[in-house]
Amino acid sequence: MDSGLANNLKGIRNRLGLSQQQLADAAGVTRQAIGGIEASHYAPTAAVALRLAKALGCRVEDLFWLQENLPTIEARVAGAGMRSGARVALAKVSGEWVAHPLTGARAFREELVPADGLAEPTNGNDRVAVKLLDDPELLARTVVISGCTPALSLWARSAERWHPGLRVHWLHANSMAALGGLARREVHAAGCHLYDASTTEYNAPFVRQVLPGRAVTLINLGVWEEGFLVAQDNPKRLLRVADLARPDVVLINREEGAGSRLLLDSVLRKESLVHSEIRGYTSTVGSHQEVAAAVASGQADIGVSTAAVAALYGLGFVPLQHVRYDLALHSEALHYEPMRQLLGTLHHRWVRSQLEVLGGYDTTQTGEIVAEL
Repeated sequence: MDSGLANNLKGIRNRLGLSQQQLADAAGVTRQAIGGIEASHYAPTAAVALRLAKALGCRVEDLFWLQENLPTIEARVAGAGMRSGARVALAKVSGEWVAHPLTGARAFREELVPADGLAEPTNGNDRVAVKLLDDPELLARTVVISGCTPALSLWARSAERWHPGLRVHWLHANSMAALGGLARREVHAAGCHLYDASTTEYNAPFVRQVLPGRAVTLINLGVWEEGFLVAQDNPKRLLRVADLARPDVVLINREEGAGSRLLLDSVLRKESLVHSEIRGYTSTVGSHQEVAAAVASGQADIGVSTAAVAALYGLGFVPLQHVRYDLALHSEALHYEPMRQLLGTLHHRWVRSQLEVLGGYDTTQTGEIVAEL
């Protein structure tokens, strides 16, 4: 058999609960032929391959493929260095392949994220050779979005449903970290919810700080209600910022660079509260979900997040302010077809309704350009 021809016949057969003889009978071939194909001792004819695919209810391409058709490309590493054989997600950003390591928390959403290739370091510190596991033309239709709100994942899956050829890879990161990835051209868009009290502007001052002199467009994803998450029915009656200084109250905080941390620090300054007066101020987690989980489990009494997250976890919510959540992208990316497809879905009622039913989201401005910097 041609060593370049690989197959998944045994895996699909077992998943369907079929014996080799049952599959052979359904496809009109011998059981020995099935065994030979599965052991890579026998290369099926086109007719046999088609009969097997029909019997298993799948495409021939799902059963057989040529391994040598998977090329190796050079990509720039997003973030720190990469170990040999690392699983990566790939996208083209500004015409260049970028490899995002699928390690640690980034290897998962709730399910394990499929890899697009396997990386090998090259002589350049920021370069890897990636053996592809999929068609490069399909991989080139990937949009990478970085941000902290779970609504980005919801939007991504909705957009992929609307445009079957579109791929959206969501990287979880706080607002400042997301903007940093955009500045390094590791992502196509960065989600941010940062309020500058000195200018009373949302997001734009921070974009100018991180991407000085760049042409950047801000597109609104929604306006959300941000405030304190507390236990269901708020048993400790935590209603004011000053309650954070009570000795019986434990805070769970977000890491530096998170919009929620920025909001907390802002309201503490207004109340003339210092960090040392607040139990748990130095205890940090890296996501809205972790804040909610800490409050729900009783590890903490209070933390800053959104009304939508409170509703999803069945927690009480004490509103502080409405915050605009924007997507920052290099203006040139507006001409990138996969990005245009993705942004276009923000005007579809089905996508907006998915955001609205989360609770605490105002979609009045969703999909609108709110600033061009």
